Amino acid sequence: MSQSNLRQFSFRRAILLTGCSAAAVMTSSAALAQRDEIIVSATKRDESIQEVPLAITAYSGDFVRDTNLDDIKDLVKFTPGVSGNSLDSFIDFLNIRGIRTNDFGVGGDPSIPLFKNGLYQGRNGAAVSSLYDMERAEVLRGPQGFLFGRNAIGGAISVHTAKPRIGEYGGYAELDIGERDRIFGEAALNIPVNEYFALRVSGYGAHEDGYAENVARPGIEKQVEPEKYAGRLSALYSKDAFEALFTVEYEKRMQSGAVYRATEKGDSWDTLVDVFGLSLGGTENDIDSDQGLGEADNGEILSFGLQLDYDLGGAIISSMTGYKDHSYFYAEDFDGTPLRINDYSQDQDGKYFEQELRIVSDNEGPLAWYAGASYYKEEIDVLFTQASDEETMCQYYLSYYGFNSCSDYFAYYYYSFTPNPEGLIESNQVRGRYHGFAAYVDTTLRLSEQFDIGIGVRYSKDTKKFGIRALPIDSQLGPYFALGFTSADFHEAEQSWDAFTPRFIARYHPSDNVMLFASATRGFKAGGFGSFTVLPNGSATTYCGPFGTECINLAAGDASPDPFDPEKAWSYEAGVKGTALGGRSRFDANIYYYTYKDLQQTVTGTGGGIVVENIGDVKGWGIEGSIDTDIGEYFGVLLSGSYTGSEANNVQSICDGTDDCEGLSLANVPKYAGAGILRMNIPAGAGGIYGAAEFTAQSKTYGGAAHLDEAITPSIFDMALRLGYKAEAGWSVIGYIENLTDTEGFAGAEESGGFIPAHFVGPIRPRTFGVRMSYEWGD
Repeated sequence: MSQSNLRQFSFRRAILLTGCSAAAVMTSSAALAQRDEIIVSATKRDESIQEVPLAITAYSGDFVRDTNLDDIKDLVKFTPGVSGNSLDSFIDFLNIRGIRTNDFGVGGDPSIPLFKNGLYQGRNGAAVSSLYDMERAEVLRGPQGFLFGRNAIGGAISVHTAKPRIGEYGGYAELDIGERDRIFGEAALNIPVNEYFALRVSGYGAHEDGYAENVARPGIEKQVEPEKYAGRLSALYSKDAFEALFTVEYEKRMQSGAVYRATEKGDSWDTLVDVFGLSLGGTENDIDSDQGLGEADNGEILSFGLQLDYDLGGAIISSMTGYKDHSYFYAEDFDGTPLRINDYSQDQDGKYFEQELRIVSDNEGPLAWYAGASYYKEEIDVLFTQASDEETMCQYYLSYYGFNSCSDYFAYYYYSFTPNPEGLIESNQVRGRYHGFAAYVDTTLRLSEQFDIGIGVRYSKDTKKFGIRALPIDSQLGPYFALGFTSADFHEAEQSWDAFTPRFIARYHPSDNVMLFASATRGFKAGGFGSFTVLPNGSATTYCGPFGTECINLAAGDASPDPFDPEKAWSYEAGVKGTALGGRSRFDANIYYYTYKDLQQTVTGTGGGIVVENIGDVKGWGIEGSIDTDIGEYFGVLLSGSYTGSEANNVQSICDGTDDCEGLSLANVPKYAGAGILRMNIPAGAGGIYGAAEFTAQSKTYGGAAHLDEAITPSIFDMALRLGYKAEAGWSVIGYIENLTDTEGFAGAEESGGFIPAHFVGPIRPRTFGVRMSYEWGD
């Protein structure tokens, strides 16, 4: 080993040895095709995933590539207790143990934040990124405020990109081609500059033709069509006790927004049929949507990261600095019909800065600890637009009164009606200026060789200055449907929220091969402001709805943004993990129970409009587990599964003021879910034959709080087969079939109400044949 490699090894070993706090992480063994030990850092320490007691599933970079996991939301596929990939750059459908972000505006924070290399990735339009040149990915379940610079009340997804390797020259190139002109490629090159310094350059590109036809817009290309490009430069300097890692990354995403198809069931649908004679065309995987504002999910993201580590001898002090700049445009047809009822778009720009300092002790003695502080500052500016057809609105709302058109209605009151060529366009601007800080300390006391306990506390404070204004409306109908107000100026408010959140952990080793743990954790997510309504004259109860006149052309001071309170949770967990059969089998299982208060949820406000309110109390419970076992010399199997239960109470505001939703489970959460892989590696010549049979399955889900029949997604079962050859010389060729049974349908559904019918979202990708070819080289 060269002197530079020896220095680097010694430094990384020092970081590893700082590590086995009881406030660490537990895996669901899903390294899946690897028998090597996996090192994770979700607890601010590098440590073996087999020795840490929180619920986490870890994936190696090789596993991400072998299973064609394309972007960060694809990690839900094999992770127990996690669901909700809506195939776009929104994260409001993603849920962990039933908890998700129920506000699609920008006045709140995600319940399940995403992190890359320890840095917070932001919100819709900025958080989702492609998985390429990966070291590993970690999906943590339950509150994780102690492990990151931002609070994570429902869980967290954390990915780590491959770092430069000092003293090693090498790289890889990979090409994946398949049906529908699929061309996905990535490559990386590791360049040693000298004995202390190395660079790593990686790139990614992806294109695939769409597969969902929109029969309402004949002649356009099929939708659900990803096209993405990304590049990353990393630089690593390591000498003696000091190490510095700098990363700059750019990604451009051009793909379809979420696509919807009305379920053709329920009272709202029946009314549309009665009034308009509505019917949908196309097959089960097609859509029939006017998409009056187009369809788009286009973003540009530029980010920088700098991590500095210094070994003090007995502790490691670290500084993490991040900056992200993004622009984003999104458009969809939310109602999922050829009628122009609710077309939606979001034009967004944002900047985010964060800084974290921490110090982590070694664990040579009975007491181990870490402490730190973090700060963030965010600027977000958005133009929201919601569009509808004037005559459609008039006919729907006024036909009951005998009016069949806008002209008839206006003539009744001795006015003439002049149609607006663009329809009824309601737009509002939002600007957010947010900042916050947190401080934390965590200690672990080893009481014996088998037993240790951990206690920690975190203090966090978030401050948000929020402004909202609704633009003038050209249509004579006024702010008729979506907003209910217009304003000449921004209406602004500023508010802060803070909390102390403790955590308690105990870990016990009854033997060298088994570990038991239990934990109790307090979760917290700051409050915020609704993005689509105001309170006139600061009223605490009356919103500006679309059928009033008191909220037209509001002047500054006449109204204020709509605030909502923080979310709070207590989560309790117990689990076991270990190895058997001489290390050839790994297993884990955990049970959990949580109580959740003041859920932030979009609801229909008094008189209409989109409002965010704190609703209800939620109880959740479940079981998660997995087993990963070698079968003989050449075969192995992984099985994982989960049961998820919940009960929501005091949620009348999302159930038309009735008790019909009381005691029901949370929406869009499968009660049962599972995944498995049977893998094969058989030596053949100068390499081996590689094969894998994969499956994922989940039970039916309900699309809303009321469990209405018109918004049920049937159970889903998906299979994939992979077979090929991996040569010792570094090249491989793997053929695959994904969605083997060619299952049709949609990934989820949503209850709606009023004018908007229940609808499906995210058509399932059809059976796809392809081949992945790769070549690796290096020292």
